[in-house]
Amino acid sequence: MFALTIFTFGETLKYNDPITDKKYLLMKIVIADDSSLLRDRIRSLLNSINHNSVVYEAENGVEALKLIREKEPDLAILDIRMPEMNGIEVLKKIREMKMKTKVCILTNYPYPQYKRRCFEAGADYFLCKTENFEDLNIVITELVHSEKKG
Repeated sequence: MFALTIFTFGETLKYNDPITDKKYLLMKIVIADDSSLLRDRIRSLLNSINHNSVVYEAENGVEALKLIREKEPDLAILDIRMPEMNGIEVLKKIREMKMKTKVCILTNYPYPQYKRRCFEAGADYFLCKTENFEDLNIVITELVHSEKKG
C-alpha cells in the first residue's frame, strides 16, 4: 500500500508519485448521471486509463452544478436526462459562468436535435452511451495531453 500526497496550488491539484517522486497534475472530473451503475462504469473506465484524476459524482443536475461551481473541474461528463435539472441546462449554466470546464454529453438519446442543441449550448463532446461509450478514452486522453502542453 502507498500513500498519495496531494498538493493544491490555487485550483490546480498536483501529487507526488511515492515511487518515482515525480510530480503530476491531477485532472478533476465531475460525472453526473442519475444511474449509479453508469457512474460506476465511467469510474472503472477512468481507472483503466493511465492517468491521474480526482472524480466527483452527482446523481442529478443540481448536484452536478454545485460540484462544478465548487471544484472547477477540467471535465464534466453529463447525462442529458437527469432529475431536477437536465444536462443541457447544466451545460448552459457552465458556459454562462465562463468556466473553462470541458463538457462531454453522454446520453442514451443521441438524436440529431439533441446533438445540435448541445453543441449550440457549448458542448465539447457528444457521445452515445451504447454506441460511443469507449470513446471516453479518447476524450480523456486528449484532455490529458492538452493539460501537459498547457
